Amino acid sequence: MPRSSYLFTSESVSEGHPDKICDRISDAIVDLYIGGDPAARVAVETLATTNRIILAGEVRSAQTVEPGRLEQAARQCVREIGYEQDGFHWAKAELECYVHEQSADIAMGVDADATRDKDEGAGDQGIMFGFACRETDHLMPAPIYYAHRILEEMSKARHAGAVPELGPDAKSQVTLAYEEGRPVRATSIVVSTQHGESVSQERVREIVRGFVEDVLPEGWMCPEDEFYVNPTGRFVIGGPQGDTGLTGRKIIVDTYGGAAPHGGGAFSGKDPTKVDRSAAYAARYLAKNVVAAGLAEKCTLQLSYAIGVSKPLSLYVDLHGTGNGIAEDRLENVLARIMDLSPRGIREHLALARPIYERTAAYGHFGREPDNEGGFSWERLDLVEPIKAEMS
Repeated sequence: MPRSSYLFTSESVSEGHPDKICDRISDAIVDLYIGGDPAARVAVETLATTNRIILAGEVRSAQTVEPGRLEQAARQCVREIGYEQDGFHWAKAELECYVHEQSADIAMGVDADATRDKDEGAGDQGIMFGFACRETDHLMPAPIYYAHRILEEMSKARHAGAVPELGPDAKSQVTLAYEEGRPVRATSIVVSTQHGESVSQERVREIVRGFVEDVLPEGWMCPEDEFYVNPTGRFVIGGPQGDTGLTGRKIIVDTYGGAAPHGGGAFSGKDPTKVDRSAAYAARYLAKNVVAAGLAEKCTLQLSYAIGVSKPLSLYVDLHGTGNGIAEDRLENVLARIMDLSPRGIREHLALARPIYERTAAYGHFGREPDNEGGFSWERLDLVEPIKAEMS
């Protein structure tokens, strides 16, 4: 039997964290290509260190994007995040670009070919997971949801000029106590945030406390001796000056905070033919609609693909014993009928061939508002009624 009382912890990082800077730059480049050519193929990685940014990857597009435009997009990301420090400055950092044409061998396997009656294939092999649960209104695990929101609210205030004491780089960690399988309170909170040279740690703690208390439900605040703010005692040097960043190193932060399995593939820097990204979005979409339909308290969904093959090799559903007798194999068949889970089907159903990806790079790809203009279409609940009708 599953445990009913336990502690569970998830972490988040801000948009100024070195890895998240790289995720955002990579996604801004995806948007740059897809904005001019919805069929563009993009796989771009970014590295950031002390006053240096390196872009590398492969693309194929009907439009030509000069290296100068890629550089401009990268610098704009860094500027909007707020880096104007001696060790990392949006205008002064050196930038190298090693983006090249996509391999013809990959293109041959992925592209549709009417002469061979071949549909568009997956951009790579792999497994992808989706998850949803009733711990929050957004059907996300509570620890990662609150870890994201703490940093997101701090970032909003920083950009608005309300907390000039804080810098762009920050991390949070939330540990919640579960009773009878439900989160009931925080037992410890950790927030590390970059700050100005002259700002006292007492002032940083005071600022952070306000955001934590605003985000957590009433009565959930952890004990004072379990509230850790800048545990090292100082966090002035931050961002890529203090730690090298790479695209794709925060895959658990990006998804469910460790509360669900992960297939291992990162999202940022990839166009939606890459099922690492698009199928993970589809899996979240289906799992969320299953839970929202009242069929279960919790749902994990797995998809698998082979490079160049259009149909998924498998679809697996686990309701974790919360499905009130629903046959999971029947639900698997229903979901496969309701949504075309080929790469083309996912891209069209969720309208993924749009420049929507830069917004996803920080504070989680899931549990966000389903803004049809800005993306996050995989958070919609428009399959609730079709699923209920098919399962009735």
